[in-house]
This record gives sequence, C-alpha cells and structure tokens, in this order.
Amino acid sequence: MDLFDSQRATPSDDAPLAYRMRPQTLDDYVGQQALVGHDKPLRRMAEAGLVRSMILWGPPGVGKTTLAELLARASSAHLEHLSAVMAGVKEIRGVVERAQQHTSPVILFLDEIHRLNKSQQDALLPHVESGLLTLIGATTENPSFEVNSALLSRARVYVLKALSQEELIAVMRQALTDEQRGLGKRAIIVEDDVLAALAHASAGDARRALGLLETACDFTQPESGQEVLYMSVLADVIGHQASAFDKQGDAYYDLLSAIHKSIRSSRPDAALLYMARFIQGGGDPLDVVRRLSAIASEDVGNADPRALPLVIAAWDAYLRLGDYEGQRAIAHAAIHLAVAPKSNRIDRAWNAAKQYARQQPQIEVPTYLRNAPTRLMEQLGHGEGYRYAHNEPDGYPAGSAHDCWPEDLPKARFFEPSQFGQEKRFGEIMAWRENRDQEADQAP
Repeated sequence: MDLFDSQRATPSDDAPLAYRMRPQTLDDYVGQQALVGHDKPLRRMAEAGLVRSMILWGPPGVGKTTLAELLARASSAHLEHLSAVMAGVKEIRGVVERAQQHTSPVILFLDEIHRLNKSQQDALLPHVESGLLTLIGATTENPSFEVNSALLSRARVYVLKALSQEELIAVMRQALTDEQRGLGKRAIIVEDDVLAALAHASAGDARRALGLLETACDFTQPESGQEVLYMSVLADVIGHQASAFDKQGDAYYDLLSAIHKSIRSSRPDAALLYMARFIQGGGDPLDVVRRLSAIASEDVGNADPRALPLVIAAWDAYLRLGDYEGQRAIAHAAIHLAVAPKSNRIDRAWNAAKQYARQQPQIEVPTYLRNAPTRLMEQLGHGEGYRYAHNEPDGYPAGSAHDCWPEDLPKARFFEPSQFGQEKRFGEIMAWRENRDQEADQAP
C-alpha cells in the first residue's frame, strides 16, 4: 500500500483534524529537533535521499508515523505500512513478494513492532539483512526488551520525546491558521491560556491536542461577527484526565521503579506523586504495597525494624477497608519508609550468605546443634554440649566454641550493621557480645 498517493491529495474536510494537519515536509514538522533539526541524523538522511533501517521509540502522538512517511517521500521509496497488531507471517511475506517486484527502494513501516512474536521477527530478518526491505519500526515500548537482538543489531534506535507544551501550542496554532487543511477559514479567536490548558491536558501527544482542539471548536461563541473559544467550555471538552497506560508496558514498571527509588532516596513527596500517577493510570495498589514490602527489607532494614510490620499492616488495611480508604494506608506506609533511616545491610548480608553457601557445598551442622529424638542419635553425640542461651549469664552463651558456625569452615561475617537508626544499636549489641566471646576464650 503506497501511502503517498493519498497523502498528496488534500484530505477530506470530514477527516479528523489531526489527520488533515499531518506535516507534508520536515520543515512543517514540530518537535524532535534533536533528530530532524539542521544537520541532525534524520534530516541528513532525508537530504541525502538514503534511508537506513531504524526503530522509532517514543510515546503516542509524537510523530513516528509521520516521520516514516516523510523519510520515504524524501528517498523516493515505495512505502508499505503494516501494524504488528494485525500482521502475521503471511502479511510479511506479502510485503516481501511485492518488494521483489519493485525497482525502487521499499520501506516497510511496521507500527507497534514490539507486538511481533519471535517467528514473525525471524520472517522479517533476512529481508532486512539483504537490503530488500528498509525497516522503520515504531514502538512505545523499550525495543531492547521487545525486539530480538538480531533484528535490533540491523536497525538504529532513535528516541522520540513527548512534545513540550510550547510545541503543542505551536501545532494547534498551525491548525487554527491553516486555511486549506485546518480551521483557518473560520478565523477562530483563541487566547493563549486556552491553548495552554488544551496542551496541558494532551500530555505531550500532538494527536490528542488536535483532537481536543477540534472538539473544543464545536463550542465557540459568536462575538462581533467572529468565533471565540472561551476557557469556560474546556471543562466539558477535556473532562476527567485519567491518563491510562499499558499494564504490561514500560510506563507501568517505570512508575514502580520511580516509587522505589524515590523512597530509597528519602523523598516522600516524589514517592507519593508517582504512586498517585500509577494508581490513577489504572495500576493495582497491591502492586505498590508489594514493592513497599521489598523496600522495607532491602532499603530500610533494621535501621527501622518497624518498617516491614507497618507495610504488612497497610496491606491488611487495604484488604479490610477497601480501595478508597486502603490507598491512604498504603500512602501511610510509603511516607514512613521514605522518612525512615536507610540501610541495605540486610540485602547485602543475605546475598553474601547465599554466595558463601554456593561456594561451600560441604556445609554440615555441628553435632551439638543437632536434635537427638532417638537413643541412637544421643549415642552419636547429637545435642551434646549445647548450651541453652536462657540459662547463660545475660542470655548469651559466650565463647567461639559455641558460635554455631560449621566446623572446619572458614569464618565469615555477612551482617555488618550501619550507623543509622536502630541498626546502630544493633552494632553496639554485637560489639558487646564479641567482647564477651574474647573474654570467654581467654579465660583459664
């Protein structure tokens, strides 16, 4: 399918404004100046008329499809367009067969390339490698996770950013003044604060901004023979802005990561912001509380031993109280974790212990620590010499002979308390016990 036969014609007035206003040249293109600005990589490709395989990675509505069309036009290439949602191996083979009949270069624009499975990507690979097809893939997800390494190695990844508020306003101003494709013939008067509100509601998505503008212009007011768009109509146009995201996509896990790292960095306000965005976008609050449970041990640890019980209490409160009240309990726990003193010594100690155990497969429990439920086990010495801690002075069986460490294995220390919060006190207790051990070992 050659998209440019239809692109060269003036779009119908019935077509959505966002479709009618698609840029015809790179000079009309708003945003992504790091890629299409003077002497930038995609601009240089267009000027040279030679397009290389690439993957355009960025959020919706930032111009990925438009860039593919402009690059194909600049290189005089035939453009095939497939969506990975609908396309399978059969459709890819159809593109290959048509490409073999063309004398001009063939560019395959593959929308949502991250949705191709491995067999579909494998079907595409040899034709990209041979140069029969130049691939331009578009994705909202991290291609390093979603595109196989063989295909990824043959394509350059370009990252597209969400449009700024100023760029979105520029896009809408173009639409308001363009008499051929846009709304210019109506000469609508729109104040900057109205466009700013529409841009804010569009969250970096030019397609959404133009859609909102088109809807808003259905509610203009006549005034002195002109049409005026007032701020007062925007509440009904914009409505509730719950910007949802794909629960299997990058945004979902990026927000969980942002929550975790904000708490680790002791920034409660940032943690609450990302939590609110996560939940309002459709994220499960229980995914947040699960992450908080990990944070309680990994990043707070014994610096504040109350942290983990508090998170578990918040989890229980959410299940008992329901979503509305339960979210507050989760926020309660998140604030506590963020403000609490931090220590990763539990995480370090546990990882060190696991590593040591892997390196010492011959670990055996000392006989004095073994149970002796039968006479034979008693005769073998199980439990013999064990000192019951509660019968010892200060509740501590002092001396290295009773350190519970496996015999004939080198000693190792996994847990090193930090100097923060309760863990500082733990260090003082451990140091006192080490002194008691030394005194016991030196006693006659």
